[in-house]
Amino acid sequence: MNNKQILIYGAYGYTGELIARQAVAQGLKPILSGRSAAKLQPLANELGLPAIAVSLDDQETLVRTLQGVAVVIHCAGPFSATAEPMMRACIASGAHYQDITGEMSVYQQAHALDADAKAAGVVLCPGTGFDVIPTDCLAAALHKVMTSATHLTLGFDSDSGFSPGTAKTSIESLGVGGAVRRNGTIEVVPHAELTRKINFGRGEKFAVAIPWGDVATAYYSTEIPNIEVYIPMSPRRAKKMRKMNAFRWLLRMRWVQNWLKGKVEKSVRGPSTNQRAEQQTWVWGEVRNDRRGERRVGRVVTANGYDVTVHGSLAVMQYLLGYSGEGGYFTPSRLCGAELVEKLPGSGAIKIGID
Repeated sequence: MNNKQILIYGAYGYTGELIARQAVAQGLKPILSGRSAAKLQPLANELGLPAIAVSLDDQETLVRTLQGVAVVIHCAGPFSATAEPMMRACIASGAHYQDITGEMSVYQQAHALDADAKAAGVVLCPGTGFDVIPTDCLAAALHKVMTSATHLTLGFDSDSGFSPGTAKTSIESLGVGGAVRRNGTIEVVPHAELTRKINFGRGEKFAVAIPWGDVATAYYSTEIPNIEVYIPMSPRRAKKMRKMNAFRWLLRMRWVQNWLKGKVEKSVRGPSTNQRAEQQTWVWGEVRNDRRGERRVGRVVTANGYDVTVHGSLAVMQYLLGYSGEGGYFTPSRLCGAELVEKLPGSGAIKIGID
């Protein structure tokens, strides 16, 4: 399987570089790619890897570049702008596609391309990192013990900081609001409108609903019609978020978005190796069937989000190198099984009970 070629696009970004370095540590020799040859070449020289600079706007050259590539790991955000051209190029060239996005619009795009991917025998599996492997696998495991569930709630508690790319993606959601799924349909809700107390695994905390990717993906994995995702937050910060709702129109403006992203470029750096080693993530989930009065709770502890993304992406990549099934859109749990998260370094077993 290691003779099959893989390509990492966006390899010089914070997470892309982590994936490239770990791939080499595992004995792989991926092609490094991205828009900028100047940014690619130093990393390629250091790791002794081939590098190809290609723009996502040049679809013809991109398709030609992917000829002979078995799997693409797409790491260049914002994925709302970059994922669709790469997915279409993968379908045209016959390469399996995966990425590290947490953006709901990308999951919806991939789902819309399901028929095209099936016809080409190509797998589309966005979200093969912390967004959304742990929560998606926990959702699938919870659904297995309660197939009649009508409500799914997920959440996670992490001390991990943001990389520049993740911070920029979060800025894009400021002008939109939160998101939940109600009766099978995604609905936009005001920031911090939904709150509850949750024991993610290290004591009960105040938490708020966020527009996490599982609002889309967990539905594709489980078909549970009502889905919410929460993170812990202080009541004071939640109050500040609610005040932001009055200015969402302003936060959607391009110049404001560009200004905020510019501040990220100057001030945000991803966590160091030592910082990542000291951070864990507590993932929690709940399924309910209120008509029957049934409820189950699940938890799993993982490494920090960036290490989950690195090892999760490479685990899915290895799976795809040996894959012989049909093409189409897949969530991580539908492709690799709910046990995928348990196989990642730093992860424990999924535990399900009544509380």
